[in-house]
Amino acid sequence: MNRLSVLVVGLSIFAVGCKGESPTTPSQGTKTTSTFVVPLSPANEVPAIANADASASGNATIALTVTKDNAGGITAATVNFQITGRGFPDGTTVTAAHIHNAAAGVNGGVYVDTSLASGEMVITNGSGSVTKNGINVPADRAAAIVSNPAGHYINVHTVRNPGGAIRGQLGAGGGGTVDPGTPVPY
Repeated sequence: MNRLSVLVVGLSIFAVGCKGESPTTPSQGTKTTSTFVVPLSPANEVPAIANADASASGNATIALTVTKDNAGGITAATVNFQITGRGFPDGTTVTAAHIHNAAAGVNGGVYVDTSLASGEMVITNGSGSVTKNGINVPADRAAAIVSNPAGHYINVHTVRNPGGAIRGQLGAGGGGTVDPGTPVPY
């Protein structure tokens, strides 16, 4: 009888210690990174660039990391940018770079700012690159980009072309490729 009492007390302590740890307790969610590799061209700008920046081109790699709740809704997001440009005329000043919300052939408003300051992307001998990491993105905008990358473009602005000098769509139809990533529980 003494052993049975010890067993019951032990199981009771174990049960109290496990309170709230049931298999139905939800996890905190998942994080997923979608990577967009986007070729940039002055011919993609609207209207197409015909001045000295028409010889430029580039690439943007955009890594959008989203946090999803248990229902699959995006609750937070950050983005990392790696942007390169080449073929620019000597003396070109890059003034900004943004993701815009519009399909190919249409101009749209700034949707996600890279926080690139004028002159921060230094152009030497016609080429330059810049990396911007950890930019916060509103959850609703991240959800729109993930659900319809082709409805968004990135472009790089210069003094010569303040509306954009080189541009590319994030998803299919604009030349960009998408790796939707693998959900990672946390």
